[in-house]
Amino acid sequence: MQHRRMSRAFVKESDGADGEEPVELQVSPHRNLVTPEGHALIEAAVERLRAELSAARSADDRAGIKRIQRDLRYWTLRLRTAELVKPAPAGAKVRFGSRVSLEHADGNAVEFRIVGEDEADPANGKISYVSPIAKLLIGASVGDAITLPDGTAEIDAIR
Repeated sequence: MQHRRMSRAFVKESDGADGEEPVELQVSPHRNLVTPEGHALIEAAVERLRAELSAARSADDRAGIKRIQRDLRYWTLRLRTAELVKPAPAGAKVRFGSRVSLEHADGNAVEFRIVGEDEADPANGKISYVSPIAKLLIGASVGDAITLPDGTAEIDAIR
């Protein structure tokens, strides 16, 4: 019987629960642009983690302390490097913070808001400004046709 090494993609990284040091969270190499809402989310994460750390210390939860400290390092850095971008005005061109309505050739409509990486939530229409779709949209105007993976769509509105 021949054994092959499993790809690291299928190996669970340590979160500190097994007594090992938790794997550090990777910080994006891109600028940390944030909307006012995204900035508030990061601030809330830092405050929540500080409270969790205090509780973990009181409970002498060593694995929890390591995990929370790791997460707190990440979110504190994200807060420190955040570049707050004022809301995009409704206008002629798509930019960071814009809400963009697209209509596909079949009549189906979709709306995206272009946000920072940490606040991206594609299932709820929030896409990171470094995502492929956002890169296609930024700088475009109402009436422009955009070629998406599922076909061409036209920009209906920019809010």
